[in-house]
Amino acid sequence: MATAKLPEAAKAFVVQRLACFDSPSDVAKAVNQEFGVVITRQSVEFFDPTKRAGKNLAPKWRTVFDEARKTFLHDIALIGISHRSVRLRALDRMAEKAMEQGKSELVLQALRQAAEEMGGIYTNRRGLPPATVEVI
Repeated sequence: MATAKLPEAAKAFVVQRLACFDSPSDVAKAVNQEFGVVITRQSVEFFDPTKRAGKNLAPKWRTVFDEARKTFLHDIALIGISHRSVRLRALDRMAEKAMEQGKSELVLQALRQAAEEMGGIYTNRRGLPPATVEVI
């Protein structure tokens, strides 16, 4: 399907998902699931202004992308798997897929991993002991 025939709501969906670092393939699948519209991975890339294919993205969609990206990152300097939000989204997708397949053990593992992520088990934040002052 040509991107010109993509409904406005689907275009917004694509732009926002790309701004959240979802892959073009995942976005294409999600558009099909959410809107019943088949779109190619290559067509999805036209909505990502950070890619060569999206260099001529309409100003309206560039603004949507920039605002969604800014909201998603919200003070995070790096991108990708090093961020808790990206890891949690991936775990969420894995848990949903495992549930669909009836693999309860994998669901439990994903839930446990997500709980560990939220508990900060993988962060390197440690409190320093109170400084001792020697009185002379």
